[in-house]
Amino acid sequence: MTQAVLIAGGGIGGLACALALARAGVHSVVLEQAQALGEVGAGLQLGPNAVRVLADWGLMDALYECAAFPESLHVRDAHSAAQLGHLRLGAMALARHEQVYATLHRADLHGLLLKAVQRLPDEVQLRLGARLASFHEDADGVQATLENGETLQGEALIGCDGLWSRVRAQLLGEQPPRATGHLAYRGMVRVADLPAALNANLVTAWLGPRLHVVHYPVKQGEWFNVVAFVEGALEPADDPQGWTHEAHVADLQRALGPACAELMAVLDAVTDWKLWALNDRAPMQGPQEHAQGRVALLGDAAHPMRPYLAQGAAMALEDAWTLGRIWGVQRMQRGGPDWPTALAQYADFRWTRNAQVQALSKRNGTIFHASGPLRWARNRAMALLGERLLDNTWLYGGPSDPAPAPETPSIRKRKTP
Repeated sequence: MTQAVLIAGGGIGGLACALALARAGVHSVVLEQAQALGEVGAGLQLGPNAVRVLADWGLMDALYECAAFPESLHVRDAHSAAQLGHLRLGAMALARHEQVYATLHRADLHGLLLKAVQRLPDEVQLRLGARLASFHEDADGVQATLENGETLQGEALIGCDGLWSRVRAQLLGEQPPRATGHLAYRGMVRVADLPAALNANLVTAWLGPRLHVVHYPVKQGEWFNVVAFVEGALEPADDPQGWTHEAHVADLQRALGPACAELMAVLDAVTDWKLWALNDRAPMQGPQEHAQGRVALLGDAAHPMRPYLAQGAAMALEDAWTLGRIWGVQRMQRGGPDWPTALAQYADFRWTRNAQVQALSKRNGTIFHASGPLRWARNRAMALLGERLLDNTWLYGGPSDPAPAPETPSIRKRKTP
């Protein structure tokens, strides 16, 4: 029997990878360090590019059962409440990009992927309490050693183990993520607890000097996700890898300064805040940072990014979908497993797009938090260019297909942004 592919990490990226490979006829073993599968964090946004992947995997019904589908994006001034920009989503996103724009809780996206792989027990084995310690590659495969001393053999190893990836550390060397100097205050609030004027089916981004706040509906519109990004650092005793530091609301209020009454009403409605320090890495420099030999990186393990383009989860889904497509086509053309070739093709195809999204995400943070002349130029550009500035056709039209075929019309042929 053909050996399975080993997948380190059972988060969104790891489950997406397992599902994509299973659909291509590849058996996998998902190694998750936690004793129970789940997802921490709060809400996330899925542009049409990410939704297109879920649709190709047959998961649209599951998405509709847990997500919200905002009608538009409103960009406003955090201090004056003035509207700075507007982008129609909803039906217009569908018309422009042939897919919808969705917002949902991270746990709900993780849950729908988990249910999908659990329907494939012959293709995907889930191992809990299994944390990778090290790996060794040879001509025949990859041997992974777990922290408990157990060893497993696989055809390949895919590191989906996030920002602090152990697979990355061994493959590329110990290179700690960099602190961005930005903090995220995250919270959730029931729609019923928001003022009526503020619970519309919208994504709202409030921009101010050295800060911005975003809120949008999740869980079929029954809750709102609220996240405030400010510039600062954790306390020295806080774990930089933690997602759930207790937040001091007074610190957030001081960072916001003289915020407008509408924004403060949203923030006041949140009763439980968590604090998270943002870390990232420099944009990818080449395909060698995505894969070498029989070992590859996917999602945040390869290209962690700031959340200012709302594409972190989307890029992980695109990575997984691309890997599945490449392997499926290669299997039909070659008739046998050739993981080094497949992973090299995956790396060549994905690294430039991921690097571009990383760079634009960082740039957006500078623009969102601008003051002085840059702030004036930003506001003027949104007023003059409107939706042309806010829409990302090159991004939302993806993912590009490494092996386009007539039977997959929902996925676009490769194009250069």
